[in-house]
Amino acid sequence: MNTMTKLTLKTEGDTHIVVTRHFNAKPELVYRAHTEAALIQKWLLGPDGWTMPICISEARPGGAIRYEWENPSKGKASRFHITGEFLELEPFSRIVHVERMFLPDPTPDNHVETRFDQEGEGTLMTMRMTLPDAATRAQMLASGMEHGMEMSYVRLEGMLPS
Repeated sequence: MNTMTKLTLKTEGDTHIVVTRHFNAKPELVYRAHTEAALIQKWLLGPDGWTMPICISEARPGGAIRYEWENPSKGKASRFHITGEFLELEPFSRIVHVERMFLPDPTPDNHVETRFDQEGEGTLMTMRMTLPDAATRAQMLASGMEHGMEMSYVRLEGMLPS
């Protein structure tokens, strides 16, 4: 069994970010945690203190995505959201979607392909993000996104039966 659990992040070319992470749970469970709103609201929260009061995940081609986060302890600037659409879904192995973050202005579209491959007794998740240009990718990387992602994935790992 692969015991790697922490997220790895690498870049490809000028516009791609590839994130991988192993989960000690079957691909079906990890896939469902990425598509079912009631599950997403429990783990996709980033650092402690954030909640997701609105979560729309219409897991079908053309279905809407809307995640809204808030952190009351951070004052007025404590809200942001992402919108997007599902493009392709292959239960329980692959999701393709597009998303944009509102901070409050929208970021350029981020095209994301996420694969869920059986690895030993668990799942190797590979998320490949395609940004429109190198500047957008650099801005995204400068945000420290991998830290919030890993906090969320640790929370998810704790929810999944192993």
